Amino acid sequence: MPTVSVIIPTYNRAEVLPRAIDSALDQTLSDVEVIVIDDASTDDTETVVTSYDEPRVTYLAHETNRGGSAARNTGIEVATGDYIALLDSDDEWAPTKLERQVETLEQRSSEWVAAYCGTTLIDDEGANPVWERIKSFVGLHSAKEGREGGEELVKEVLMENLHTSAGSTLIVDSDVVDQIGGFDESFDRYQDTEFLIRVLKQGKLAYIDEPLLRRYPSGGPSADSVRQANTHYLRTFAEDVVELETRGYDVTGIHQYALASLYLREGRFNRGLAYLRAGQTPGLRQLPGLLYTVCTGIQTRLTD
Repeated sequence: MPTVSVIIPTYNRAEVLPRAIDSALDQTLSDVEVIVIDDASTDDTETVVTSYDEPRVTYLAHETNRGGSAARNTGIEVATGDYIALLDSDDEWAPTKLERQVETLEQRSSEWVAAYCGTTLIDDEGANPVWERIKSFVGLHSAKEGREGGEELVKEVLMENLHTSAGSTLIVDSDVVDQIGGFDESFDRYQDTEFLIRVLKQGKLAYIDEPLLRRYPSGGPSADSVRQANTHYLRTFAEDVVELETRGYDVTGIHQYALASLYLREGRFNRGLAYLRAGQTPGLRQLPGLLYTVCTGIQTRLTD
């Protein structure tokens, strides 16, 4: 049995997929199995994966596209490792990522069932360098990381105060993954976050304060699809949301503000302003980011 089972769901990413697979195979913790789940790709994904002359790599394929949650569950079903590690097919790990996480968890008590790590966001090569410089100052790329703990972190996740990039940073005790039943296949967005919240209700989450994940830009979902997924997400954790809002935390307002930003970025200003009025009032630190999204939306409208 390997120490870690790496689960890589993929769909039509044959060009960048080797980057993720290679980074999993090149770990200093070599006792791993890498399970790639092809969610009915129409490109050369199968050829790319089966070209690896490596017994640690397993290729599984869906006959029809079932979504990321189902793909991860397919991998989890055949995984044999002590830990399950998640990796998106367009991301890349530093060589010491798994070793540092396993070492951290095994040095702590059994309460600590999962770990995540710091990230480095790689800017789009085609991006405007002036805007990238501005974003570095206003903090649009600064993920909020570094928190450790258990169920008390559910509040931080729902309040958007804790961003873990769980789909590529998270490693979880396989027994816990079994206990919570893997991923909820009704989620096509927020799937990693929903999974993380259920993990936090089982035990504690550790943090390795090193940038052990390189995340690459891959576009993003439309505001409409995020809105639908957001509704499902907040309804799923309605009891937690009500409890937090009873204590004065404006969970709904924070999510409405996030939707406002997405609509403004798409240049859909009427919808964006409606969510902005309904959402949480932005603070001074949020104003530069809000201005940036408006400018992006104006640029989008001009180029349409």
